[in-house]
Amino acid sequence: MSGCLTIVGLGPGDARFWTRETADALQAADALYGYGPYLDRVPERDGQARHPSDNRVEGARAKAALSQAADGQRVAMVSGGDPGVFAMAAAVCGEIETGPEAWRTLDLRVVPGITAMLAVAARVGAPLGHDFCVMSLSDNLKPWDLIERRLDAAATAGFVIALYNPISKARPWQLGEAFARLARHLDAKTPVVFGRAVGRDDEAVTITTLDKASNTEADMATLVIVGSPETRLILRDGREPLVYTPRVAAERSHDRARPAHPPPSRRSRSRAGPGVAA
Repeated sequence: MSGCLTIVGLGPGDARFWTRETADALQAADALYGYGPYLDRVPERDGQARHPSDNRVEGARAKAALSQAADGQRVAMVSGGDPGVFAMAAAVCGEIETGPEAWRTLDLRVVPGITAMLAVAARVGAPLGHDFCVMSLSDNLKPWDLIERRLDAAATAGFVIALYNPISKARPWQLGEAFARLARHLDAKTPVVFGRAVGRDDEAVTITTLDKASNTEADMATLVIVGSPETRLILRDGREPLVYTPRVAAERSHDRARPAHPPPSRRSRSRAGPGVAA
């Protein structure tokens, strides 16, 4: 029997966030691998092996799953949110790149899930309605000065910024430093959204501003969205406010003179042929 490895995204919370493809892959697997708390979200099935592990051993977890799949088993690797966003799909691909040739011939599938930034954004409106970027504040796999440069670049370019892994017991200072860095470029009243455990029973969503953001509690289950200069807050009587970023950029060139007849594209010029004016 030919083995396969399927990397599935569980979304932000319980099974109501799963796609049908995720449910089918989990049901069909002979063995499940994943970070322990993520595996706990998957109902147990008779005859299906489960291999929970710590969140700091992604490489070893990927190798074990690939080895079992190479032995002919149907293996599923579970990942919170979307497996391709700061998660297990990249870890598995990295092991395939440096591992034995047999791993390259495996049937590998990546099943998408709802990632945390989309779940949090949906709770408050449409903060990702215009251009945005996504960053992890963890410096376990990259230096902090690189994170600082990227924060500067994102803020000065006018992106909404979604921050994963904002803080941990080993990194209690980084989120405050990030807010201080962003405050060099953004207005103090820029909307900031904290979404913790969205989709679970202990879900908590807080809307604040950049000048007050450091006073808001966060942990590794929190996703932070920092607005751009164009992100707006709509207050509503008796309802939670809406946070949204307009799809039209304020710096759109509508106030500049636009040519009545734009220059032809390279393709249209090539069609004109030799000796014919484009």
